[in-house]
Amino acid sequence: MSEKKFTLLKKDPSSRARVGILNTAHGPILTPVFMPVATQGVVKTLDLKDLETVGAEIILSNTYHLYLRPGHEHIRKLGGLHKFTGWDKPILTDSGGFQVYSLANLRKITEEGVEFQSHIDGSYHLFTPELVIEIQEAIGSDIIMPLDECPPAGVTKAYAEKSLQLTLQWAERSKKAHKNETQWLFGIIQGSIYEDLRIRAYEELNKIGFDGYSLGGFSVGEPKNIMWKLVEKLTEIIPEDKPRYLMGMGTPEDLVEGVARGVDMFDCVMPTRNARNGTLFTSTGRLNIRAKTYESDLSPVDKECKCPTCRNYTRAYLRHLFKAEEITVMRLATIHNLYYYLHLIKQMRKAIIEGKFMQFREEFYRKRGEEPPPLS
Repeated sequence: MSEKKFTLLKKDPSSRARVGILNTAHGPILTPVFMPVATQGVVKTLDLKDLETVGAEIILSNTYHLYLRPGHEHIRKLGGLHKFTGWDKPILTDSGGFQVYSLANLRKITEEGVEFQSHIDGSYHLFTPELVIEIQEAIGSDIIMPLDECPPAGVTKAYAEKSLQLTLQWAERSKKAHKNETQWLFGIIQGSIYEDLRIRAYEELNKIGFDGYSLGGFSVGEPKNIMWKLVEKLTEIIPEDKPRYLMGMGTPEDLVEGVARGVDMFDCVMPTRNARNGTLFTSTGRLNIRAKTYESDLSPVDKECKCPTCRNYTRAYLRHLFKAEEITVMRLATIHNLYYYLHLIKQMRKAIIEGKFMQFREEFYRKRGEEPPPLS
């Protein structure tokens, strides 16, 4: 079994972009990395061979959903999530905190934890920090998250401060409950848009001691300019030997800008959810394949893409499948979008190793006819 360790391999000379390797019980992960979302133990429409084809190194599953169905004890009895799903590479599970946050009308938050109603059958449940750790240890994921409160966008500083205090209390309880030393346990930095709260969050989490740090609460609607300023500040103070995970952020631009600011890990449903709705990501920007303009277009989705979808099918055919509501097209579109995302990550790693990340970043925006946002 590999030692739990993050090793920095290369830093870009003109930005904070970096390449590293994160060792887990199910193999190493090169960073920066994008994690396809497999909420219930599966990336929607794809099988394991498809994940291998697109180049997935790690997937993300959801504690809340797996707890409700099929249940963490059932997964434990079947040998853990890796054996249950057949996926033998690393898995990260989130705490379920964001899902509980999204159930605003079905939950109650107290110091003890979060009481909520199941979206499946309306039954009542209580997530405590200890139970959330227990669930993830039963599941057997490689990287786990503590229970936290994700404050909505636009909250007052008083609300954000009270919420942060609760998250910090839960983080300390989570650390005490964590027994499986082969699992990476990340602390989650909250604090809304308030820089002093974000800094305090990191400092208090650092005192508790975590294997890595997640930057939470940035996918709920904050202005991007404020978000990137806070990300820059946090990656400046988090030690270099700790992986940094920007939770839930997921446009291609987010990946490029996050990497430029020293972020190592990303996840988002955007590539898969958009694929199922007909929005495809390309080197020149987004493409709505349902549009009539592609009715007779015999070119691939992206001429620069080498995915099976682009190698074998035309825009016209994919549009036809969407208009005919053929379910096969959801798989083909998902393969393309995830391949695009994971290839983008690999391109950035290569550029960092070669000391050319800033040139890569400029070219990335040039192809879109855009100017890159300023870096501090």
